[in-house]
Amino acid sequence: MPKKPKVIVLRTAGTNCDVETAFAFESFGAQVNSVHINKLFSGDVHLKDYHILAIPGGFTYGDDIESGRILANELRIRLGEDLKQFVGDGKLIIGICNGFQVLVKSSILPGVPDKKGKEGDGPSQKATLINNDSGKFEDRWCYLKVQGKSVWTEGLDGTVYYPVAHAEGKFVLRDKDVLDRLNTNGQVAFRYCGPTGKRAAYPCNPNGSVEDIAGITDLTGRVLGLMPHPERHFLFTQHPYWSRLDANGRYGQGAKIFKNGVDYIKDKFL
Repeated sequence: MPKKPKVIVLRTAGTNCDVETAFAFESFGAQVNSVHINKLFSGDVHLKDYHILAIPGGFTYGDDIESGRILANELRIRLGEDLKQFVGDGKLIIGICNGFQVLVKSSILPGVPDKKGKEGDGPSQKATLINNDSGKFEDRWCYLKVQGKSVWTEGLDGTVYYPVAHAEGKFVLRDKDVLDRLNTNGQVAFRYCGPTGKRAAYPCNPNGSVEDIAGITDLTGRVLGLMPHPERHFLFTQHPYWSRLDANGRYGQGAKIFKNGVDYIKDKFL
């Protein structure tokens, strides 16, 4: 039997998108384990034994304090060295919605270089996600313009259509210098846009994110975080008006992200 890429889908109290995320990776031949974070703390499970870390959506720890903050602190303080080694070994991380909030608030993203040109992945947080400008929970489908260069977005062109479901999705940066470097480095993976790809105001940008940023990567392109949910447009029939569209196979526009991750590991590690 050929070896399979091993994916760990991290969950804790309040995670609620782990089953869909696991299904997406399994559909392209990955071996997926849904693991409670306490298993990593206890040493019953080791991050180094996996190729892909997926942090799915949900409301971890009830979003107490702020969305994703408690899980972010746990990862940074208790698993920081393991995560640094994981990324250093050339492996992949994806954080979706609450998972994106966790990656940003743990300083795994954006990891932009400091003024000396060194990777800025230390304890200094450079971005965050705050309350939507609308002042309410946004649950809608959005067009996204694909940008940058990443393992995860390889082959995605133009615009894609994914749903969002969040109350704290407004992406903001610590200062303009960090924003400039994100743009210069090509680390912006997705921007909210209108149907034709042009910039658009609310509700096309559902939260007021700076420069319509919906998702970013680290410098390597191997760590991706995004607020929209590609796992919720994994199948063609999940499109809100699929019956009026011409079917183009089984999969929807979110599937390519998961296929890219699995294919990358097959090519580089197996």
